[in-house]
Order: sequence, then structure tokens, then C-alpha cells
Amino acid sequence: MKIDMNESTSENDTIEISKSQRKREANELLDLAKHLIAMTESRFKKLPLDQDLRDEVEFARSIKAHGARKRQLMTVGKMLRRRDNEELLDAVNNFDQKTRQENARFHLVEAWRDRLVEGSNEVLTELLEQTPDANVQTLRQLIRNAKKEVQFEKPPTSARKLFKLLREMDARQPLPRLP
Repeated sequence: MKIDMNESTSENDTIEISKSQRKREANELLDLAKHLIAMTESRFKKLPLDQDLRDEVEFARSIKAHGARKRQLMTVGKMLRRRDNEELLDAVNNFDQKTRQENARFHLVEAWRDRLVEGSNEVLTELLEQTPDANVQTLRQLIRNAKKEVQFEKPPTSARKLFKLLREMDARQPLPRLP
């Protein structure tokens, strides 16, 4: 017979969760409470929260004193332990996933800009092959000016404009992944 240390069954087949597992779950909910308190106001308003939980989180956001804020964090964590948080966790994870995707797109656009400024005409040709609707003349001019700015150590005005143009291109049609 195999004994599971995390869960044991009693006489009426109810599953008892170990103390360690309860602590892990409580810590996860405490992390969720920290995340809710630190979340931007616009995202926080979109979350599916009960009004009393929303009020407690908003109160925790308003507290400046460290000790009082920590006590309020524990209160929010305790409220989360008493609720079913699947819908809330799904919403928070969706926000986080969207943020990661946006960051990845941002870094891809940055990488294309850097390759275009540092690279040769082959890099531009590679980009134009995969995005035929791009404004070639504007791209070439911005790349040329950005290279001059680097050469003469001037502020990267054209590089910023190039980034903005690449971001607009990415919004219309996602830029290809870099090799």
C-alpha cells in the first residue's frame, strides 16, 4: 500500500489537505493579494471582484505606513482564502499574458530597429520581402539618418522615428520573427 504524505483519507473518504499544502496555497493567495494591490488602476477596475474585496484592496492601496499596509495585505489574503478565486486568477493571468505578449512585440520591434541601423541593405531587403506594404523610401531615409546620428553621436531622433514606424507596421501586420 502506498501512502501519500500530502493527502490522507479519513473513514468517510474526505480528503484532508496537509498543513504544508494549506500554507503553500495561503502563500499563493498572499502573492495574489500583493499583485492586486500593486496592479494599475485601469486593470484593477476590470477585475471580477466582490465589492467588499474591492474596497479592502483599495484601502490597502491608500495605506502608506509599512506595518499597516502589511496588516491590510494579510486581511486581503484572508478574504481571498474564503472565496473561490478561479475567475479572478483567470482574469489576472490573462492580463499578465497580454502584458508578456506586448513586451515581446516591443522587443521584436526594437531588435528590428537595431538590426536595420547596424546592418546592411540585406537586412532591409529581408524585412521588405516579408512586409511588402512597407514604405521603402521612408524606411531607407530613417535608417540612413539613424546611422548618421550614431556616427556623429547625435541624439537618436531618427532611430525613434524608425521605431515608431516599425511599431505601426507591426500593428498592421506583425513583423516577422528574427532569425
